[in-house]
Amino acid sequence: MDRTVVLVGNPNVGKSVIFNRLTGRYAVVSNYPGTTVDLSRGVAIIGGQNVQVIDTPGTNSLTPVSEDEQVTRDVLFREKPHAVIQVADAKNLQRTLLLTMELLELNIPMVLVLNMSDEARERGIRIDRAAVEKLLGIPVIETVGTTGEGVAELKKRMLHPRAGSTRITYSQDIENLIGQIVTALPDDVAARRMLALMLASGDASARRYVAVTALERIDKLLAQGKTVFPKDPQLLFFNRRRSRADEIIGVVANVEAKQRSSRLARLGELCMRPFPGYLAVFAVLFVMYEFVGVFAAGFLVNFFEKIIFGRYINPQLVAFVDRAVAWPLLRDFLVGPYGLITMALTYALAIVLPIVSAFFFFFGFLEDSGYLPRLSVMLDRVFRRFGLNGKAVLPMVLGLGCGTMAALGSRILETRKERLLVILLLSLTIPCSAQLGVILGLLAGLSWKVTALWLLSITGSLFLVGSAADRLLPGVRSPFVLEIPPLRRPSLGNILSKVKMRLLWYLREAVPLFILGTTILFVVDRARLLGLIERLARPFVVHLLGLPVQVTPAFIIGFMRRDYGAAGLYVLARDGILDPRQILVSIVTMTLFVPCIAQCFMVVREQGLRIALLIFIFVSLYAFLFGGFLNYTVIALHLL
Repeated sequence: MDRTVVLVGNPNVGKSVIFNRLTGRYAVVSNYPGTTVDLSRGVAIIGGQNVQVIDTPGTNSLTPVSEDEQVTRDVLFREKPHAVIQVADAKNLQRTLLLTMELLELNIPMVLVLNMSDEARERGIRIDRAAVEKLLGIPVIETVGTTGEGVAELKKRMLHPRAGSTRITYSQDIENLIGQIVTALPDDVAARRMLALMLASGDASARRYVAVTALERIDKLLAQGKTVFPKDPQLLFFNRRRSRADEIIGVVANVEAKQRSSRLARLGELCMRPFPGYLAVFAVLFVMYEFVGVFAAGFLVNFFEKIIFGRYINPQLVAFVDRAVAWPLLRDFLVGPYGLITMALTYALAIVLPIVSAFFFFFGFLEDSGYLPRLSVMLDRVFRRFGLNGKAVLPMVLGLGCGTMAALGSRILETRKERLLVILLLSLTIPCSAQLGVILGLLAGLSWKVTALWLLSITGSLFLVGSAADRLLPGVRSPFVLEIPPLRRPSLGNILSKVKMRLLWYLREAVPLFILGTTILFVVDRARLLGLIERLARPFVVHLLGLPVQVTPAFIIGFMRRDYGAAGLYVLARDGILDPRQILVSIVTMTLFVPCIAQCFMVVREQGLRIALLIFIFVSLYAFLFGGFLNYTVIALHLL
């Protein structure tokens, strides 16, 4: 590879669009080593040279407050790129330049891309690009990523980045201290001045880039130099960068009289008001559920599972395996009840793939339109009641379609505590669309009391466990600071490009989990452990929950696939084996019970084995204890 460039920018500035414009079909998504944060890597062929382009998570500062921001800084310090391309929102020049001031301290050649310049012009914002170049000493390009405007110029000029000519200076005493820290750092450390500023500001995460022997000397220098700071160092550095940014803005930017609001602008404003904002929220969530939960999880899954796989693919593969494989054990491993073909691939490709494809498309539509930040703002107050903020609405709603992908969606939250809390609530209280459909079918033939008690049990558990976990789990809730972009017409090309990249990730990362889970089930079945599990569970089912023994297999199957477990209850109710009280207790317990095996593996992947086991133990105990409490409460109060 001839050279490497890194895309850096604040959240919601169109980095992924610029990345796709530069790399086209050569994109690969993977986790950054040691984290669960995705990076997109691609190859841009520019002027006959192969340029590796790395798209980093959005960041507001090189002093990280989240795992995403930590990964962005790690890439800049450890990848040692030839150049940095800062993608910026041309409408928000102050936020842009605050990050630019930090990037310039890295002394890495860079290019500044003022993206969304069309939206800036619509707002009457005029930026003197030549003046920005002169003041910063770096190439500056105006682009419109959605249309490709300015991308050709970017491709030419990104081969000739510059390190910049402007720097923030501080008082002589502070500059002397920074110089002493720089001298104490080893010569092979990247961006020594910026690292010295991070250490002086008290950024503990920056210490990972420095050897222990050098840290001892630096700590002594910092202890001796405390008196040179008139206020908190981090605040002092921030204020100096902001002052410099404001100076530049005063020279290069001109805001004309505000033009008459467009229809989309007025609609964007209405979506932020209580009325009709909450109506818009319910409308969006309803359409999302209908598209993902009903159309994809119902029609598409039925088409792929029953017709494509059920009539054509699986019969052909089963017939081929029967002819080609003589060893019965291997044949069962491939096409038996827990076979790699008949269960793992069918589940991954015929059931989950249609659901996640629909969600990725709908999510891409919301993302490209600029509505997602508005949805988060409108639901922030509700989610704060159980320890989260408005960003958590996305994975929680996704859980109604597919809990496996919802666990993955928890990555958008900034703190580990919030991600853990969302995964806990997803595992406990959110039924996937397939299971929910069967449950609603069960409730349809019963009185409104049963439906009300089921809904009260689930929402009550959501608030109860969420509030308790918020108080018990270590860590703090991140501040809900969100840039609100204008509503815009989504680009079908951008949406399909994002869907393609996310589906490639799914096929590479998630499908192997289904194969592994099915392999474990096959081994457990062959070892005759499923029967043992059933015998151990019967006392809890019969005595605690007050259910007939025939319900026990439904809970075991429910761990394999949530809708199968609910379907087992449906058959028992249809055959008259369950009365209304038992239907209520069983579906509440099933809803709260451990999620399907695919979601379990995703939780392990996101939180690690130890945390995942603690979640599964708690969820299982809570489900049965709450089910038992509900059973005895209904009997004692004669509710049904």
